[in-house]
Amino acid sequence: MSTVSAASGSNASSPPESDVTVRPEPIFREINAEQAEEVVEIESACMNCFETGVTRLLPTKIPFFREVVLMSFKCDHCGHVNNEMQSASEIQKSGIRIELHVQSVADLNRRVVRSDNSSVTIPEVELEIPVQSQKGEVTTVEGIIERTIAGLSQDQDKRRIDHPEAAASIDAYIERLHRLKEVNTPFRLLLEDISGNSFVENPLAPAADPQLKTSHFTRNQQQNEQLGLYEQNHEEQHLLKPIAEDAWPIENLHGEVLQFPTNCPNCQAPCETNMKLTNIPHFKEVVIMATVCGSCGHKTNEVKSGGGVEAQGVRFRVQIASKEDLTRDVLKSETCSLSIPELDLEVGPHALCGRFTTVEGLLLAMRDQLDGTFFHDSADETTKQQMQRFLDTFDDVMNLKRIITLVLEDPAGNTYVQSLSDDDAEPDEKLVVERYDRSFEDNEELGLNDMKTEGYEQEA
Repeated sequence: MSTVSAASGSNASSPPESDVTVRPEPIFREINAEQAEEVVEIESACMNCFETGVTRLLPTKIPFFREVVLMSFKCDHCGHVNNEMQSASEIQKSGIRIELHVQSVADLNRRVVRSDNSSVTIPEVELEIPVQSQKGEVTTVEGIIERTIAGLSQDQDKRRIDHPEAAASIDAYIERLHRLKEVNTPFRLLLEDISGNSFVENPLAPAADPQLKTSHFTRNQQQNEQLGLYEQNHEEQHLLKPIAEDAWPIENLHGEVLQFPTNCPNCQAPCETNMKLTNIPHFKEVVIMATVCGSCGHKTNEVKSGGGVEAQGVRFRVQIASKEDLTRDVLKSETCSLSIPELDLEVGPHALCGRFTTVEGLLLAMRDQLDGTFFHDSADETTKQQMQRFLDTFDDVMNLKRIITLVLEDPAGNTYVQSLSDDDAEPDEKLVVERYDRSFEDNEELGLNDMKTEGYEQEA
């Protein structure tokens, strides 16, 4: 009887199953050894012998990069194997262009992440791998050369019989590629991805790599269509209802919090983003966006400038020597790059999104990204020790044991740093504000060189 009572009491105190909320696991998790349990296996046809093989799929996140799906196929009948990588992240706002100067054999071991929409060029040997000619992969510089050699060597025995001259020419070119791997002379590896989803490792991270140059570019219409991004036809423009000029005054937006559906950047689960227009004193209007994911708990906040591109770029130099310096308000736009000369640290504009925070919050975000996105498992011991020494130095900065200068450079002029002087409009003694004229490269990055501001009505 007591057993029944205990069971009844237990059932009474337990919540109904329908009331228990089970938070789903994120689809894409940081890559680690425990992910072996998450591999999905499906049967698929072998393209070599047309028997049935097994394809293994693993959705994961690559440090310093983004979400990918790793695929591995193996056929037990003929032994054929194939490995591929598909980008699972969204198409980026701009394409990416990476130039690597290979100067030693160690540079051949740099990790390279290539999407299907990337092209590879090595001018020194006139090698060009066009867009969508190969599947995406996670490889190295040497792996790209080896894959090219393997592709050219295929059917060479038959070619030597049927077309001896062509086979001899290919053999000579393969020999050039083999000599390229010896790195007797430096060469360049040019990687261009119109989707923006490719990456080349920087072994000196978080310091800048003088051998690695990364830039972004605006896609043209043909490249957008190649990615399946089509502009709206003029015939369909009647579907968009224009808002009357006085129907929604700007004053109403200042007190309104708007919501729109989106996907979590961490686990891709559906969630909502809150957006609000606000005004920063002595600066301009900005749009603040905040997202909280109910699935994985991930939180993000981002700030977009509410105005246009300024006539000049702006550069802030902030000396950090006291707790008061850490409390300055900072508005970092999405076009602003950061650097700390004393630590030889440079952070590009696309590494940290736009945000409204303090100097301390900005430094913490930089440290968390360096510590949380590094190749902890696969890095060699020397690289791990180098990163740990840098993080220890960064901690000394946060504890004010070292005096540093934080430099914020924004070619669009949409970044703001609070002045601690009595007159907020004037910089204090630890804050230097410089206005400068943008270079051609800066305007190209912002898409201003192709922008026509006069006479466009006639052309249209």
